[in-house]
Amino acid sequence: IDRAVVKRTVMTSVYGVTYIGARNQIKEKIEEKLEEKGNDIDEMEAEINLACGYLAALTMEVMGQLFIGARQTMNWLTECARLISALGQPVAFISPIGVPVVQPYRQKRPFTVVTLLQNIVLTNDSDTLPLHRSRQVSAFPPNYVHSLDSSHMLLTAVEMKKRGLYFSAVHDSYWTHPCDIEEMNVILRECFIDLYNIPLLEDLKKMWELRYPSITFPEVPARGDLDLNDVRSAPYFFQ
Repeated sequence: IDRAVVKRTVMTSVYGVTYIGARNQIKEKIEEKLEEKGNDIDEMEAEINLACGYLAALTMEVMGQLFIGARQTMNWLTECARLISALGQPVAFISPIGVPVVQPYRQKRPFTVVTLLQNIVLTNDSDTLPLHRSRQVSAFPPNYVHSLDSSHMLLTAVEMKKRGLYFSAVHDSYWTHPCDIEEMNVILRECFIDLYNIPLLEDLKKMWELRYPSITFPEVPARGDLDLNDVRSAPYFFQ
């Protein structure tokens, strides 16, 4: 058991990874390591499932103890999404860079078109269909976190362009020419600090209270004691 076995589960914890998802992630790594050592994973299937289930439960328990603030925030986002979807409304919000977002999850209804040559299954994904409430709720915390990640990326891209620097990115991997790496490291840290100095959850709650006045939303979780300025000197903050 090493860092690689649980890294994916820890990284996806803020996106709402479930016990089943964590077990599958850990199982994939364990099987990969066993195969590298010449073991027949088919013969060990029962033992692997038992071990990975134990590791998944233990990992999630420890994450709950270590990442208290992240867990409280995720629970708050989930509860707010549950209250909104209970009204029959899709969860909607505006990202920190002003992009309006409406979650599209509805109960899609497939139907079959019969022709002389074949049967074709089509899906009606109209906005008039009933909400898929469970997906509206479970998908919101990761969607909101991704909206923050993408906001950070775009803020960095805009600042790079202002300075006449080349920039490319895939999710959380930012690239530029080697001669500009140091300057990009400064820019992405400053953009991160600027973004998270905004009272994001408080602003989200105010926006929802205006949009859904009949809902009493729970209080925003208390902030921790992280000093965002420490990001400036953190060598492993970003890749």
